Amino acid sequence: MRSWVRGQWIPFDTNALNQFLGHPLVLVEGQQCEYNQRRRQVSGFDEVAIAQLLCIPRKDFTRTAAGRRVRIMRTSMTTLTHIWMMLLCSNILPSEHNSDLPLPKCQLVYAILTQVSVHVAQLVSNDIYQFAGAAPMRHLIDLERSNRALGFPALITGLCQFYRVVVTPSKVI
Repeated sequence: MRSWVRGQWIPFDTNALNQFLGHPLVLVEGQQCEYNQRRRQVSGFDEVAIAQLLCIPRKDFTRTAAGRRVRIMRTSMTTLTHIWMMLLCSNILPSEHNSDLPLPKCQLVYAILTQVSVHVAQLVSNDIYQFAGAAPMRHLIDLERSNRALGFPALITGLCQFYRVVVTPSKVI
């Protein structure tokens, strides 16, 4: 979990992000935050409780034909859920698609609202890793340009500066 930037490796693993962010959550080696522990359990999150907290009265998740809960539509969210969705999709787990909240992000909002410990640096590190490893998508008209938005531009720029890479503010990333 590192990338080559202007002649040097820049780590973006959980430890590097924790160090950069000032160690917001300290875990011992091998320990996981409660959010990740619950996500890995079969009965980790109560989807009925999630719907009751995140949805306006008489609204619920949209479901598959088989009845499995998949997402909460924006029109079904409470104002607080909508605010957290916008924060998550803009700053913590960037997404270009903000009209609904898929089940995993519903679980994250529920964890935050119920004060379950969440290792944000790990979430961000994993998201950067997935973004960096994904095949580039080319712009339909200008094939020299990418069609994907860069996630975490301020965080990545800050990491580069933290590891002493010269960053020119006027130069486009």
